[in-house]
Amino acid sequence: MKTAYDYIIVGAGSAGCVLANRLSADGQAQVLVLEAGPWDRDPLIHIPLGWGKILQKRLHDWGYDAEPAAHADGRAIECARGKVVGGSSSTNAMAFVRGHPGDFARWARDYALPEWSFDQVLPYFRRLEDWEEGGSAVRGGGGPLRVQRCRYQDPLLDAFAQASRQAGHAWLEDYNAQPSGGFSRLQMSIRQGRRCSAATAYLRPALARPNLTVQTGAHVLGLEFEGDRVVGLRFVRNGREHLVRASAEVILSAGAINTPAILMHSGIGPAGVLKAAGIRPRQDRPGVGANLQDHISVIVTARRREAGPFVRGLRADRIGLSMARAYLGGEGFAGDVPGGVVGFVQPEGAETPDLQFLLTAAPFNAHPWFKPLRKPFDDGFAVRTVLLHPHSRGHITVAGADPLAAPRIEQNFLASGQDRERVRDSVRIARELLRQPALGGYVAAELLPGQAVEDGEALDAFIRRTAITVHHPGGTCRMGAEGDPMAVVDGRMRCQGLRGLRVVDASVMPDLTSGNINAPVLMLAERAADWIQEART
Repeated sequence: MKTAYDYIIVGAGSAGCVLANRLSADGQAQVLVLEAGPWDRDPLIHIPLGWGKILQKRLHDWGYDAEPAAHADGRAIECARGKVVGGSSSTNAMAFVRGHPGDFARWARDYALPEWSFDQVLPYFRRLEDWEEGGSAVRGGGGPLRVQRCRYQDPLLDAFAQASRQAGHAWLEDYNAQPSGGFSRLQMSIRQGRRCSAATAYLRPALARPNLTVQTGAHVLGLEFEGDRVVGLRFVRNGREHLVRASAEVILSAGAINTPAILMHSGIGPAGVLKAAGIRPRQDRPGVGANLQDHISVIVTARRREAGPFVRGLRADRIGLSMARAYLGGEGFAGDVPGGVVGFVQPEGAETPDLQFLLTAAPFNAHPWFKPLRKPFDDGFAVRTVLLHPHSRGHITVAGADPLAAPRIEQNFLASGQDRERVRDSVRIARELLRQPALGGYVAAELLPGQAVEDGEALDAFIRRTAITVHHPGGTCRMGAEGDPMAVVDGRMRCQGLRGLRVVDASVMPDLTSGNINAPVLMLAERAADWIQEART
């Protein structure tokens, strides 16, 4: 490893992998990527069905939990974030949702970010994807990231789709091409039965370039400055501290939790918070770590009348073969996840959907089985509700001066009465779906919240007891116009008040998009790559 590069990228997650590929493509710019986690060699990462075990066992994860949530029965809700090459794109559920055009209209209008209207971001969404049906005016073909409809096979999926129509919801053939309220087949970042992460799509094809260096197991300690310019950073790897310089830019792509923590440990953040942590403030930026938002979820579950294909597929002698086949690039049972239907509810007169529904066609206690050694599990399925545009806001802070200590995560879930009311509505909508005639042959009984939970007070208690994150944190270093006191970066993701430093990850989002955020993060990085290269020419 050299001591100086043109670009230093902190984090080989979704955004960092895109930047590593695009910025090194000319063969000239010297690019260093620092990743705290290991290489993505675990087969569970690449087999789509392995996602469940990754989440349950907190594998390849920073191990973060939020502070106890006052409006969620004081629970410390987990905040799983990928600590591995590929970041959370190596550990997520692979859903591909671009968001609604109204999300980007809102960014442009409400945050004075005219370069972020939908017509300006659409070319980057098209550039990043390889849609299974090929390119069009609204979809991309031939891009790095393979996108296809979920191919999981279960008659429950067709029944659930019919139930959505019976409940009065529209059916959308392609929710990314025709975003609006309605239900649709879920789209996934999967290629030939294997997860198509940002590492697979972007980083690995670039590794042979001599001008690209990737260091894993590298924890950033702080940025280095010369006046108002960031000229490099310090990091520790294998117990040794290193100083590396960047002649063009340092780019923080460490995610909505770790990016603000790195800034604060470098003296950039709310001065009072920094002083309390024993850190000398270099630049008072109250927006660093503020504006934290995340999609919160409540799960409605049902017992299935008869065992479906997931129980049969998880028989021990079958699942091993299925996993091996998927790892070797073959489609089939383990090459997808047990789900495949997504829904968006858009209130009348609203600019965007505000609720999302995700079908999981398997129970959460599923396990491999083989009689007589272990009995099969009782089959069931779930409807996961998601509040897309929460009013509640949290924040990230640092507990002390140690840059290797975990940051404090105050999610502040359900603090807003509007959020509590709309989450309650989401549970009622999910229950209405389960009660439609099309699902009569599948639903033996509602398990959660259960038939006894009907009135608003009981529903609120259920929500406080069970609500969890969908793992879409963002907004903690948000974009904004010059003079916006809470903006951390400008519309091109350059840190305000500093030169040579840019933030490119979910933390720059002013607010959340209408759905899973991985696709928008990839788009952010594609846009940033153009701006970074433009600034150097």
